[in-house]
Amino acid sequence: MTTEETFQRPPAEIRYADELARLGEDDRGGRPPGWALSLEAARAFIVGDERRGIRRKFVGDPSLIDRALVSLATSRGLLLVGEPGTAKSLLSELIAAAVSGTSTLTIQGGAATTEDQIKYSWNYALLVSEGPSPRSLVPAPLLKGMAEGKVVRFEEITRCPLEVQDSLLSPLSERVLAIPELSGADGMVFARQGFNVIATANTRDRGVNDMSAALKRRFNFETVFPIADFTTELDLVEAEARVLLEASGVTVPPRRDVLEVLVATFRELRGGTAENGAAADRLSTVMSTAETVSVAHAVGLRGWFLRGEAGTAADIVACLAGTAAKDNADDLARLRRYLEQQAPRRRGEQWRALHDARHLLPG
Repeated sequence: MTTEETFQRPPAEIRYADELARLGEDDRGGRPPGWALSLEAARAFIVGDERRGIRRKFVGDPSLIDRALVSLATSRGLLLVGEPGTAKSLLSELIAAAVSGTSTLTIQGGAATTEDQIKYSWNYALLVSEGPSPRSLVPAPLLKGMAEGKVVRFEEITRCPLEVQDSLLSPLSERVLAIPELSGADGMVFARQGFNVIATANTRDRGVNDMSAALKRRFNFETVFPIADFTTELDLVEAEARVLLEASGVTVPPRRDVLEVLVATFRELRGGTAENGAAADRLSTVMSTAETVSVAHAVGLRGWFLRGEAGTAADIVACLAGTAAKDNADDLARLRRYLEQQAPRRRGEQWRALHDARHLLPG
């Protein structure tokens, strides 16, 4: 068994190594300094190119990809904002893999994130014995990205305290990181060509620690919107669920009719409008495409490991409970009303099964 096969989720540069290598070999376009691919090849890697056998990896507006790549080719960072579950992190990973050949220089933002997790820290045994030196320095993602000319990903930047966010000001403006503990040339790290930052922020969370005006000026903002088309979202959920189920040892594919019910349910609970235009209860929790894929995965696992089949709409109800009750206990009541009032109005065996399984909800 190879190392890749032991990973639950290999990074994009490993999952799509063959495509990146093929694009690199055939790439005749002009490349921005420090980039692994040209803008055209990087775009093809993300949105797909059937002629070259490159699969589509991100479902969204291709012009968003164009603007994002152009932003990274400038001296400004890129900030992807949008509702939770709109594949902002996936997009940042794909862009970093295409531009730098690596997507693992990642900072995960949170209330406990500190500057040393972003910039650098010290090997304290060496620090005590030798004092501050390049040998005792432990580089964090930002320092590595600057020294190597790579793209750094900063996930959920607005979850970090404001003073931690502002540690990016100098690297993004002067393109230099000072290390006061070191003297001479070792005390300044100048960014090499290819360095930049891709940050992500959820629109629901932006008020947690809103960015300073100074930091906002150093980013270009791009909004990632939910998938508007039903069939496109259904195809994506089916493809992603199939991959997850295969990795989990499930040998039967997900049922298309079950996924149709699942995607329709999520879209109606997300938007607060039923198929016939009637008002439906809108849940306060995030009913995103990512959550849809997660529930589709759980439905397939439940059906296969409990009964040896692909899973039915009744399994949707059992798996939805954990999704619906995340933020507000009242969401379970709203989900129950939806199953009682909206599901019976729809035709099909799976919609009837969805309605009949409402007793599986807790409470």
